[in-house]
Amino acid sequence: MRLYAKTTPLVAFVLIALLVLPRDVYAQEHVVSPADLQKQLEAASDARQKNLAKMDRFFSIPRVKKAFESSGFTYSTIQKAIPQLSDDELARLAARAEKAQRDFEAGALTNQEITYIIIALATAVIILVIVEAK
Repeated sequence: MRLYAKTTPLVAFVLIALLVLPRDVYAQEHVVSPADLQKQLEAASDARQKNLAKMDRFFSIPRVKKAFESSGFTYSTIQKAIPQLSDDELARLAARAEKAQRDFEAGALTNQEITYIIIALATAVIILVIVEAK
């Protein structure tokens, strides 16, 4: 009987606490719904695919390919390295490649400038992949 007498106040306290505490304290909902999370994942995946396509379009321009190969890089090396970049790194390089492509198409770049841009982009890709691997 003594054990019962000692535990009764504790049980009463727990029951009162459960009734008094707001439901949010012990039954919280997720901050982000699964549907919103799915949409965010799809948007990130779509953005990555678009950035990969931008890089591929840039490096597939015949004049760019020629300058790229004359600089000593192989296109297959870059093709393998680009997908290994993080989303942020890929987005930055894709923006640079897209700007260079617009300038190239507008005739604002010389062959030498195109070669320098290609070397810079290829070097950035390779360095970023090496850093990521470590």
